[in-house]
Amino acid sequence: MPGSGAVPGHGNRLGGVSEEPHAAEEPSVAGARPGGPWGSVLACQELAAIGSVGFAPVGQVFGAAVYAAGSASGSSCPGGFGPLVEAMYQARRAAVDRMAAECATLGGHGVVGVRLSRGPFALGGLEFTAIGTAVRATGTAAGLQVPFTCGVSGQDFARLIMAGWVPAGLILGIAIGARHDDRTTTRQARPWSGNAEVAGWTALVNQTRQDARGRLEDDIRRLGAEGVVIADMQVRARERDCPAAVGRRDHIVEVTLTGTAIASFSHVGRSHAGPAVAVMPLGTGPRQGVWPGWTGTNRA
Repeated sequence: MPGSGAVPGHGNRLGGVSEEPHAAEEPSVAGARPGGPWGSVLACQELAAIGSVGFAPVGQVFGAAVYAAGSASGSSCPGGFGPLVEAMYQARRAAVDRMAAECATLGGHGVVGVRLSRGPFALGGLEFTAIGTAVRATGTAAGLQVPFTCGVSGQDFARLIMAGWVPAGLILGIAIGARHDDRTTTRQARPWSGNAEVAGWTALVNQTRQDARGRLEDDIRRLGAEGVVIADMQVRARERDCPAAVGRRDHIVEVTLTGTAIASFSHVGRSHAGPAVAVMPLGTGPRQGVWPGWTGTNRA
């Protein structure tokens, strides 16, 4: 996570991307308190849906991390983007962890309808944010130390619970690939070549998406989940001047996959990729309550 191995007072430096200490590292929610008035980013239908499976909102929660983006690939061609990818993971996880910390402060069990975004910040920086609605199973004790996070809507969250699935956490798959435009690629991309596939560009997109999928599956295993519900896939492509060959161009593709890892709590005999996380204690019988005192039939 951000800050690992950092020098106090100097932020964290990784592959030309740095983060200064952020006030959100201390879990606090200004003006919010357990049992007080709550806010939500869910629509009315979503609030009704989570209530139908025994959950109630406890407040709107938010997390952010601002990074200063520097050089990513040096002067080589096509360039190495591993440090930048790791920094982007750290930034998003920092935002999600801070949002989850606010949920824990409010006594919530998890966050539903998480929205992740990335945007420019002053002087070349990047801002990563996570926002969602903290919820708690009604009729239970205080929230969990590590709440779950999920990017599905309130209706889809209710459908998962009714089908015997629980969210294990929000997961990411990020990959950046680059390809030098060689003679074959340049020839295929010429305007007079007609409507034809540029094989090099296709290979770049496919390989980068495959790499992102691999990172997503690593996150599934890390949480001990069984599968993932994909919420979003973004593909960004850009050109740059080749740092090693004057007058030549490189193409760079960035793929980001966002999803919610899920695990079964009602299907006996399923094997799991790893140990259960705190938000999904697996019982000995079908339809076992996910939290003490909750049977899945409570109503808000």
